[in-house]
Amino acid sequence: MTARDTDAYAAALAAEHMAIFAYGVAGGRLDAADKEPARQAESKHRDRRDALVTRLAAATTPSPAEPAYETPFPVVDRQSALRLLIAAEDATALAWRGVIGLASGEERRLALDALIAAAVQATTWRRLAGVTPTTLAFPGSPE
Repeated sequence: MTARDTDAYAAALAAEHMAIFAYGVAGGRLDAADKEPARQAESKHRDRRDALVTRLAAATTPSPAEPAYETPFPVVDRQSALRLLIAAEDATALAWRGVIGLASGEERRLALDALIAAAVQATTWRRLAGVTPTTLAFPGSPE
């Protein structure tokens, strides 16, 4: 694994750490109907995080999660919780996009699957939040 590869995977790991944190913050503000999809999405982030830690451990010492992350805005109600989850999923898609450009074969497929999963989940949260458009033309593109 080159230093460039390591940096891309480390960025994806950092995004997964932040996404897991975001789900914890948002969870207390979501409606009962939102909680199970949120639990499932968080579980997928944990699975990807664990796979990344294993992948990175072969080349370097993976960075642990921060004890806390600063949210981009206060999370005070369902709407702001959904906005936080959208932001976390978009950031995760962006990080995985960086891996796709460097990976090949099965690793590229895994990175693409992660980007797609983040984009689909962000679309779900946009729909529930009433945010339009609900989809992005190029998920994972920097704004």
